[in-house]
Amino acid sequence: MQDITDILAEEFSRSRTHVANVIQLIDEGNTIPFIARYRKEMHGTMDDTLLRELSERLEYLRNLQKRRDEVKNLLSGMDKLTDELSSAIDEASTLTEIEDIYRPFRPKRKTRASVAREKGLEPLAEYILAQQGGVPLSEEAAKYVDESKEVKDVSEALQGARDIIAEDISDSALIRKRLRTFFNATGIMRVTAAKDEDSVYSMYYDFSEPVRKLVSHRILAINRGEKEGYLKASVEVDSSQAVKLILSGIVKGDGELQEQVRTAAADSFERLLYPSIEREIRSALTQSADETAIDTFKVNLKNLLMQPPVRNMVTLGFDPAYRTGCKLAVVDGTGKVLDTGVIYPTAPHNKTKEAAKKLGELIEKYDVKLISIGNGTASRESEIFVADCIRGTDVSYVIVNEAGASVYSASELGAKEFPEFDVSLRSAVSIARRIQDPLAELVKIDPKSIGVGQYQHDMPPKELDSALDGVVEDCVNSVGADLNTASPSLLMHIAGINSAISQNIVRYREENGAFRSRSELKKVAKLGDKSFTQCAGFLRVAGGDNVLDNTAVHPESYEAAKKLLSVCGFTMDDVRNGNLSTLGSVVKKRGEASVAEECGIGIPTLRDMVEELMKPGRDPREELEPPILRSDVMSMDDLKEGMILTGTVRNVVDFGAFVDIGVHQDGLVHISRMTDRFIRHPSEVVKTGDIVQVKVTEVDKKRNRIALSMKLGE
Repeated sequence: MQDITDILAEEFSRSRTHVANVIQLIDEGNTIPFIARYRKEMHGTMDDTLLRELSERLEYLRNLQKRRDEVKNLLSGMDKLTDELSSAIDEASTLTEIEDIYRPFRPKRKTRASVAREKGLEPLAEYILAQQGGVPLSEEAAKYVDESKEVKDVSEALQGARDIIAEDISDSALIRKRLRTFFNATGIMRVTAAKDEDSVYSMYYDFSEPVRKLVSHRILAINRGEKEGYLKASVEVDSSQAVKLILSGIVKGDGELQEQVRTAAADSFERLLYPSIEREIRSALTQSADETAIDTFKVNLKNLLMQPPVRNMVTLGFDPAYRTGCKLAVVDGTGKVLDTGVIYPTAPHNKTKEAAKKLGELIEKYDVKLISIGNGTASRESEIFVADCIRGTDVSYVIVNEAGASVYSASELGAKEFPEFDVSLRSAVSIARRIQDPLAELVKIDPKSIGVGQYQHDMPPKELDSALDGVVEDCVNSVGADLNTASPSLLMHIAGINSAISQNIVRYREENGAFRSRSELKKVAKLGDKSFTQCAGFLRVAGGDNVLDNTAVHPESYEAAKKLLSVCGFTMDDVRNGNLSTLGSVVKKRGEASVAEECGIGIPTLRDMVEELMKPGRDPREELEPPILRSDVMSMDDLKEGMILTGTVRNVVDFGAFVDIGVHQDGLVHISRMTDRFIRHPSEVVKTGDIVQVKVTEVDKKRNRIALSMKLGE
């Protein structure tokens, strides 16, 4: 049996030493962000995504080993553990294989085979399966006729024996493995309508496709259609070929014994194996589709959270509505609420002039430069209204995805942050803030409510929550957080900090004033040395006592950073004054290996340190393209086939990407119209938040659909 470390090293194509180091770091309780950023020499610069994958695989392999030991102990307790079984269990590479080996010994509820065994028919089953003949079968079977055991005649004896053979065949690990391969290679997913009515699932009312070709979004759509009662689905295979596969290596020649085995095999497939293997195949397809959907959700969420902030701009959040009015919230460049209000420019009130006056007053009073409009109900009418109001001014607007804003507004967190506001006004604040700093605002919302996934409500909750929490944690730590301004919601995602500690940090700065240094964190209740080590490098103290506290340089490396500056002819004052633009070239001229050795650090740490010292307090999001700010509005009526427009990618799914081109209705770029080269998934070309050029290829006003292409020359 291969060692877990060796398995991981082979699967991830990494050195055994690096993998062993990662396992040790995880077992010591270090967080993934900390390992990824501050232990690069130990793991060969794996990124946080790869480290999480390795950690998940490590957990699976350890659970696999735990189950191996459990099964061995169970078999040993039954006195059934042979060297052959022990070896097979050791060689099993999946939990399914282990369960297949254990299956014949697992305690069963009452079955036809167990009843036959109680009647003493197992020796007859063994005689038939051996296929060695001797006496005529009817004569052999007659020995087992026993009225007291309810075996009335030869026919009942043979039926009971076949039931035992059928169950034994069904319990064979080898046969089940063969059939799984057969189902995956030749199976056809057949889907029909379960109701005689139109629905969103109508394209699947007469659908079939080979199992091996099914893509994840179709699997999930079929599953949901079944769950909602619109579809019936099954995996079909050639049963005669399946039975031949079962009999391969079992039946020897022809005769009455062999015929009994064939009959038992056919019964085993139809009654036991087919339903069981079909469930397994459907389950495996669903699991694979779930993993793909979760991976897509993770990528979309990461790209959304890492959108560049629109800083230092007074912003008005505009939460559209009809009957209850549009809620307004003005926030300053730091997100502080300056004013709120409600206007009624839409139906049924249509108080357009009054609303325009109120909006104009707020813009003038607070020098508003940007209006952030939510994309929910009445968004289109609100966009037209805003565009009319700001025409001829230097004010711009942007449509933001308001998914999750209402969830935050009605949450305990929203009520605690703005107890004086009603739910709708909190939404307006959230809509304004999420354009100013998407990460800081969106961490307050359950990731599943942000609306960048596909079939997220059908995903296994535990796996989805774990995956998305990991994405949020990685994003927050890659950006870092200002120790003196970050909310508890943001702080609790910093490595080593939980909800209680985040509250304690905020309470400490409220009682003692702003933090002057990272080391002051050690005075916070419940934040011990272990937590400090994990979190310190990701927390920034701007304008504090030590300029290094405003960088991603970890306190454990401060002496090395000072040594680096000295070796290269610089001082801490140069860091404060931003005079280190040449540090990188100086290090390269002296030789990275030589400088790293002098400073007592590895080359990866040296490179990170140089980058941080050259740009203290840098935000990696600022290197990305900012969102498109608009000043006028378009409608579907303005669109013509062949028009080339600039848009923002809103969501990436398995079959394409939805792009906001400024007409309220997102257009779809199908995967086939993204690039001339072959791609397996749209995420290979675009990501959420990308600014792209697209050509309009079709406008379907009746169905409210816009087809786009990124292949501008076609």
